[in-house]
Formats: sequence, C-alpha cells, structure tokens
Amino acid sequence: MKIKLWLFSLLIFFVSPTINAQEQSVDEEKYVQIGGIEQWITIKGKNKNLPVVLFLHGGPGSPSSPYADAIFGDWEKDFILVHWDQRGTGRTFGRNAPQELDEDYWIETPLTIEQMTADGLEVSEYLRKHLGKEKIILIGTSWGSVLGTKMALMRPDMYYAYIGHSQLVNPSADIIQVYHKTNQLAHQSNDSTAIDVLKSLGPPPYHNAKHTGQLMRIIKKYERENSVPAPESWWEIAPEYANETDASHRYNGDDYSFIHYAGHKELGIKSMSSTINLMKDGVEFKIPVYLIQGEEDILTPLDITAKYFEKINAPEKELMVIPGAAHGFNQSVVDAIYQLLSKKILPSTQNENEQKK
Repeated sequence: MKIKLWLFSLLIFFVSPTINAQEQSVDEEKYVQIGGIEQWITIKGKNKNLPVVLFLHGGPGSPSSPYADAIFGDWEKDFILVHWDQRGTGRTFGRNAPQELDEDYWIETPLTIEQMTADGLEVSEYLRKHLGKEKIILIGTSWGSVLGTKMALMRPDMYYAYIGHSQLVNPSADIIQVYHKTNQLAHQSNDSTAIDVLKSLGPPPYHNAKHTGQLMRIIKKYERENSVPAPESWWEIAPEYANETDASHRYNGDDYSFIHYAGHKELGIKSMSSTINLMKDGVEFKIPVYLIQGEEDILTPLDITAKYFEKINAPEKELMVIPGAAHGFNQSVVDAIYQLLSKKILPSTQNENEQKK
C-alpha cells in the first residue's frame, strides 16, 4: 500500500506542473462584438499573467492573423499576443459582408478612420476586462500605425507604450515625394516598363484607386530589390486559414479596404488617406513612443519619419533605423521590436505591477 501511495504522489509531482501550465496559458480564436459587428480576434500566450501586446495590421485590409504564429509565435513565452482582423479585413470582412459583392456595397458601407479608431479602443477595453489588465502595449505597422497613434492619443490611460513600425505621417502629401523617388529609381535602372507606367500616371494625387495601386506595385518592386527579404516560411498561410473561404475573404476585404483608403471619385468614395496628417494632430503623447523604420523604406521614407519624430512630445521617445529593411517585416525588424519590448517596455510593466502590490 505504501508503494502505491508513493507512486501516486510521484505521479502528481510530475503531472501537476504540466496541468498548471495548461491552466495558465491563453489560446483563444473567436469573434467578438466590436463596434456593432462581430470581429475576429486571436489571443495567445503561455501565461495569463504576461503583458498583452495588441498588433494593428497594415493595409488597410491586410490581416496578420494567418501569419502570426510563423512570425511572432516565439514571443508567446514572454507576452500575450493579440491579432485583430480589423473592420473590412479577413474573417471580420467575411463575417459581415454579403455573399454577393458589388460596387453598391462599397459605396453604401464606408470605412472611416474614426470608426476604425473607435473599434480599436473597444478592442482594447475588451482585452483589459477579459484578461484582467489595466494597460496593454500597442504595435501598429504601416496603416496600423495611424490607428495606433490615434488610439494612444485618445486613451493613453489604456497603454504602456506605442510602437509604430513604418509609420504613416501625411500620406496624401508624402506620396508625391514617393512618386518622384520611384521615378528616379526606374530611370536609374533603365526600367522602361515602370517608366512608361509612371509617365502615364503622372504625379499624385489620383482620383482612381487603380492608379494608386499601380504606383504601389512599382514601389514594392524596388523595395524588394533593395532590401533583405523575410524568410519565405513567414508567408505560408497557417493551416486553419488555408482554404478557399478565408482566401476569398482576404482578397475581397483587401479590395474593399484599399478603395476606401485610396478613394475613388467615380464611385463617390472618399479617400481615408487624405484625412491623415499626424504632423498636425498626432504629436502630443502622454506615453512612451518608439518608431521603427526600415532604411530602404520607399513608401514611408526615413526623412519624413525623422521630421515627424522630431516634432513628437512624449515622456520617452526613440527612433530606430533598421539597415536593409524596407516597408514590411523582415528578421531584423522583428528582432528590433522584440528587443524594444523586452528591454524597454517589459521592465516598466513589471515595475508598475510591483508598485501595486
């Protein structure tokens, strides 16, 4: 009998840490009622006590959720990671859009920065309540940096810090400089195809989303040629998203979101990008601000980011320039964000928690 009891206690000794770890971890994928519609959110972390990081993806219309595990999965030991398919994006778009899409839907269902910022604040409130946190950390990339900036300015009490990657500043004005830089690169490369397209487009502004898209494609081409790429494995769709339904939602949501971002005069769709000027109304922060900028970024040029950074007033601020990086993520960018989170922001979350005890 003593032997059996000893064996049982030994079994408990080895099994209980595993059970405890499972009970403490977070792994949720679900729709949450946000802004009057159901929106897709994933929440993952090894321990419920870890600080929360909310990612604000780019685009608009380019979800990070299908790639999150491949790019950021290793971070789950240190943070609870939240990826949110914004209004008009991915699974959120698919959940709310009609099966038959047409131009009337685009016209009658506008996207606005105000609504999407309000959505982001509501997501933050949900996370704080659901996970029992007083504050969370914001990371916005490209388009997401617009939402991140506005959210941080409106409700600094909800956030430890804001990290802006490939920060947008005043895109409708900045795109003119971007056009001339791209045209210069095309001539330096004797790229007759790109030269012809750029000549036919002429400098911005454009009143047709297709024209904006044509310029974007040439920009991406030169960014790829002049930067260090991300590992190919990052862009393999996660199995749960690798199906025709999700692919269709991503494709249609991207179209829907982009036409509202760029604007399309013929359909009466106003450009969201034309309403953004953070140099004017996005510089007074009450929380730390960290900007991460690829040195080879053409779409959001370093000189514009640097000017914006100089105007920012914040308790703490830093501009990190990443050699070999363009507008998107690569390994150096992801490593820089992780180091920033671990060495700068994580200690502040721990100190604040200690003070409350």
